[in-house]
Amino acid sequence: MENISVITAISHPLRRRIIDRLLLHGPTQVGTFARVLDAQVGSISHHLRMLQKAGVIEQTDAPDGDRRASWWRLARRSFTWSAADFESPADALLAREAERANVRHQLDRLSQWYRTSPTSDLEGFNTDSLAWATQEELNDLHRRLNTMLDDWRSSIDREDRQERMPVYFFAHGFPTKV
Repeated sequence: MENISVITAISHPLRRRIIDRLLLHGPTQVGTFARVLDAQVGSISHHLRMLQKAGVIEQTDAPDGDRRASWWRLARRSFTWSAADFESPADALLAREAERANVRHQLDRLSQWYRTSPTSDLEGFNTDSLAWATQEELNDLHRRLNTMLDDWRSSIDREDRQERMPVYFFAHGFPTKV
């Protein structure tokens, strides 16, 4: 179960973009965040501190050893929670709103891709499935998907000079009625 401070930290739209940047590009300097995210350095620094306080990111050494610049990297790569995890009504409400914000973010990305995909040579995919499962089996599926995604991501050789694009994947598994 995630701490509510982590959930609220990662739910802010600019912080989400900071996390996405770190996922794709690795350690990044404050000035680079400000430039590519079109934000003020002071604002970026504030949001980096909030993510650091929540244990999501950490400062790291500059690749060139220059200690004058502030570099940051992810301390962890995935986050999982459910509003049902929280006994406190206030925390459950925050977690539920974070879930909604996350789904909006995911659907916005999907909608953006559908708007641009007819003009693109780049193909995506979609898939869905329906099965009978217990809560334990659904949890097992979640763990397996995360392991598979981690294995897939680590198998990509980013040094092979092939042209790559950012790829976004999301999945939801939930009880439903048929």
